[in-house]
Amino acid sequence: MSLLIVADDLSGAADCAIGFANAGRRTVVALGADEAVQAAHDAAAGRAAVIALDTDSRRLAPGDAARRAAHAWQVLGGTQGASTRVSTRRLYKKIDSTLRGNWVAEVAALQPSAGLAIVAPAFPATGRTVRAGGVYVRGVPLDETETWQLEHAGQPADLPSMLEAAGLRSVRLAVDRLRGMQPDTLAQAIAEHIRSGAQALIVDTENEADLNLLARATLALQDAFFWVGSGGLARELAALPALFDTGAPAPVSPMRREGPILTLVGSLSAVSGAQCALLRERTGMAELTVPPSVLRDQALHPDSAAWQARIGAPLAAGADLLVRIGRDDAFDPAEGAQLSTALAALVKPHVGHIAGLIVTGGETARAMLGAAGIGSLELLSEIEPGVAVAQPSDDTRRLTIVTKAGAFGSEHALYGAWLHLRGMQEAARPGSQAGSQPESQRASQADRAHERTPL
Repeated sequence: MSLLIVADDLSGAADCAIGFANAGRRTVVALGADEAVQAAHDAAAGRAAVIALDTDSRRLAPGDAARRAAHAWQVLGGTQGASTRVSTRRLYKKIDSTLRGNWVAEVAALQPSAGLAIVAPAFPATGRTVRAGGVYVRGVPLDETETWQLEHAGQPADLPSMLEAAGLRSVRLAVDRLRGMQPDTLAQAIAEHIRSGAQALIVDTENEADLNLLARATLALQDAFFWVGSGGLARELAALPALFDTGAPAPVSPMRREGPILTLVGSLSAVSGAQCALLRERTGMAELTVPPSVLRDQALHPDSAAWQARIGAPLAAGADLLVRIGRDDAFDPAEGAQLSTALAALVKPHVGHIAGLIVTGGETARAMLGAAGIGSLELLSEIEPGVAVAQPSDDTRRLTIVTKAGAFGSEHALYGAWLHLRGMQEAARPGSQAGSQPESQRASQADRAHERTPL
């Protein structure tokens, strides 16, 4: 049995699927339908266990996003019909842990063919929990956070009202009741909700133990259902060998290449800003902030060629570089994809110089990989929760890639990613930041950043 993860952006697909790679399962993130079909063939042949498809639907109209999600399951799901248990592939609908995007429309489109939606978006490792049907971010109600106010000010942020607005009959399982059950009794309770006609089950979960109990219980279900969650529930499922009926395929060995590391930051969140500041402080690398005005009219703007040259010069010289999208009074969150695509076009001529790419923001990651001609990624490891390491599935491309959602990660996330990629280098380029530090000093910095052992 294999697993299909349907996500609405690239960094989300990676941070949801990385738990399976950590558990030793061959895991592929596909940026399009053709790449997903090839990954499905690999799964059928035993060369992959998990396919994470980025439908790139976060910024679409809800109806368009719903159709993409439903089509992905129709093409890649194996078995259709809510009356029949899916036997060849299970479905995990990855949603943003802060409820961004068209997740409700996508879940509503999947439910008729996939069965009961078991909704548990908590990601305790990143401070996201669910209590009384509401999402909390480090103890703060979601609708009071910067993330929600930036794009959804004035809109409800609780799970029951959002699902019911989409026409789904939902019920809620309170955390106190959840913790009073064994996996088999919880499975029976969920089955009863299915028989009663519920279409969505909202599960309050506040820690990994809650998610683990839910994961174990759902594996015993004989009725049709699918998971709806973030990377939190996915990690608990990844730790359960019973999810798969075959042994783990042999892991992929990382490729290595010397060269500079490019960090692209498309997110404007305060979290990303703090991460950039620490990266600059610890490495001394140069930073370029591209004005949105240049990116809005990139093909015709008189300064485009100059910005392309400014980006290329340090990379051609072998120096690491941080590039960010700026913000101005005309900024609109809805233009994120446009700005990211324009930034990727400025960077595209210089991709051949880099050995490592760190990208913050799903739209920025997808735009950059598209510009580089990379259609799918093989996940390798994780630096910290939500920060995934990958390489192109085409093993002739010697490029190591780190992806991270914009508002995710500790203050050390980008610096930890840089240390990880530098640790993967066979030898640092003369004059680069890594080469200018003694090995003992770099090891000490890695310890401070809580970095895992490099591949």
